[in-house]
Amino acid sequence: MATIPKKSRGRPKSVFTESTAPTMQALDRALMVLAALARQDRATLTDLSMAVGVPPPTTHRILTTLQKHGHAQFDEATQHWMVGIEAYRIGVSYLKQTSLQDISRPVLRGLMERTGETANLAIPDGAEVVFVGQIETPNPIRAFFNPGTRTAMHASGTGKAILAARDDARVRALLQGTGLRRFTDRTLSTPADFFADMALTRQRGWSYDREERFDGMCCIGAAIRDAQGEAVAGVSISGPANRFVDSRVQEFGAAVVRAAAEITAGIGGQA
Repeated sequence: MATIPKKSRGRPKSVFTESTAPTMQALDRALMVLAALARQDRATLTDLSMAVGVPPPTTHRILTTLQKHGHAQFDEATQHWMVGIEAYRIGVSYLKQTSLQDISRPVLRGLMERTGETANLAIPDGAEVVFVGQIETPNPIRAFFNPGTRTAMHASGTGKAILAARDDARVRALLQGTGLRRFTDRTLSTPADFFADMALTRQRGWSYDREERFDGMCCIGAAIRDAQGEAVAGVSISGPANRFVDSRVQEFGAAVVRAAAEITAGIGGQA
């Protein structure tokens, strides 16, 4: 005679509680929902609930919590949920701190070797750029910036390259709060001069800081873009003005543009 298996007592086992290490069930579910949302770009509550195997009421509570913190957003017109801006910022932060610097370093070294000038990597922060990477030239007279050094975007090769990748309205809104501070006699401190330079930078693909931040120092930069085509960083070479002669400036510009394109491709960006 066949035996009837005994029913196990207590609560049924859950996929959310079984693990080799203790986890928080609510957080597990929230991360599952967010990951599924990222894979689908946009989804209805019903589709998302089915994708993660979580009941619709629970999925909705998770989504509204994510929405509260900016990690999800809801389109009333289409009734679709999408990833929010805060989730995007976290992703960008990861790229800045890991992939961007890791991928950039050999490119910066190659750029320094091709041009003979110090190669720099900087990221935007408000109306400033912050230098996060550098490969120095062995030349005895050279440019040098400590990691974390900040400088105004409007008087920086990397900064001007990043600004030129944005539309004029956005640039004006940014600079209205800070102005065009004059650092040297060559600083582009009037809107007419500055935006004329922006147009030229867009046309040729690289920026040129002609002693605009420091007397006797020049810099040529180009923007690094993410998967959405947004300028998230800049690469540049900098050195004494007497080595940035007209016969070499075009060559320098082309080398910097190639380096920016290589880093952009390396981080999955879109030129």
